[in-house]
Amino acid sequence: MKGNYAMPSLPRCRVCVLLVLALLLSMVPAQAAESSAQDGRLAWWNQARFGMFIHWGVYAIPGRGEWIKYQEHIPAEEYAKLAEEFQPRHYNPREWVALAKAAGMKYVVITTRHHDGYCLFDSHVSDFTSVKTGAKRDFVAEFVTACREADMRIGFYYSLVDWRFPGVLPMGIKGKPEVYAPMIEQAHAQVRELLTNYGKIDILWYDALHPTDPELWRSKELNAMARELQPDILINDRAGVPADFGTPENTVTPGGKAWESCYTMNRSWAYCPYDTNYKPAAELIRVLVSCASQGGNLLLNVSPDREGTIPREQVDRLREMGQWMTVNGSSIYGAVKSPIDAPNLGMTTRVGNKVYLQCQRWPGSTAPLAWIGANVVSAKALATGQAARIEQRGDRVWLHDLPAYPPGEFINVIELTFDGEPKPSDPAF
Repeated sequence: MKGNYAMPSLPRCRVCVLLVLALLLSMVPAQAAESSAQDGRLAWWNQARFGMFIHWGVYAIPGRGEWIKYQEHIPAEEYAKLAEEFQPRHYNPREWVALAKAAGMKYVVITTRHHDGYCLFDSHVSDFTSVKTGAKRDFVAEFVTACREADMRIGFYYSLVDWRFPGVLPMGIKGKPEVYAPMIEQAHAQVRELLTNYGKIDILWYDALHPTDPELWRSKELNAMARELQPDILINDRAGVPADFGTPENTVTPGGKAWESCYTMNRSWAYCPYDTNYKPAAELIRVLVSCASQGGNLLLNVSPDREGTIPREQVDRLREMGQWMTVNGSSIYGAVKSPIDAPNLGMTTRVGNKVYLQCQRWPGSTAPLAWIGANVVSAKALATGQAARIEQRGDRVWLHDLPAYPPGEFINVIELTFDGEPKPSDPAF
């Protein structure tokens, strides 16, 4: 028919295929550029491996956890009275940051606002803040100053949901979009405030995408705004869209390119004076090693009381971990999954041409290893610096002249140095 021309050289289906291929190829450079930018943002974070989480707010006053407003169905007017009482006499974030450094931590993430809606910062879109209620202080500003003075990386936790808004339904239940609209507008406005008013921020740690609908929350738009305001910021995955790192909670579950396990020392995130079921330092060190041995980070929580004091049980454990890190930190910082396994001893990490044997079961004066596919040129126990005598036959290695008994109280580490890239032998017989 007149004006209707077909392409004689290519069938229509081949044209469609070529168009799709062209579209996919055009996306490759952009994807490669984003992947490269993400690698650059993550460089310091993958080196750090250990950070502090801080859960603190007006919920520290009753001391029954950060969920009490919802769990006990406390009316907003009644709950608001806590904000007038919240006037912490001992809040000194320099002490918190100093404790994090003493523990060997490289970054700190603070709850700027939890699900109860109380802001530890000055917000123009809420009256339920530390500046406009009893404390009359911007706790986030003081925290940021303390971190900067100590050269500590800064993370902001921010809960998306706010239980004070009328009509907001329980977790995961989706109501009418117009009911959630004011809360979502507040979230966008407050993230903008947090990423505008406090200088360079290293981590944005979302929580509570309730209901779990990224389109309702306009999560892509939210992340785009965060990247525009803070180009180097790392963003977690809890806004329901692709992000820089995953966040398994109270479990070590590797996943994705980068991940971080957030952990409590007892059973509670917020201050609960009667929750004394604390993990011992030995177990917390094991969790840290477990994360590092699988290429992940540990974000370990503390829960200051109503006056701003971190409980003694938590301080003691962090100091014990810091003593261990002083000796063994080289096996944690920048560690990745090791190609060399030592299941007869415990876990392993790798940093460059070194493999670290994280011994949960000390082998005695001789440590036997197998499936080693490269030459071991030196070995030593980190706790004592004592060099081992190396015997290597094929893919079997014996480390002699080690201490007969465990030299340290917790996990003891043996450092192996290879003459090149550490690699296993071929397991095929």
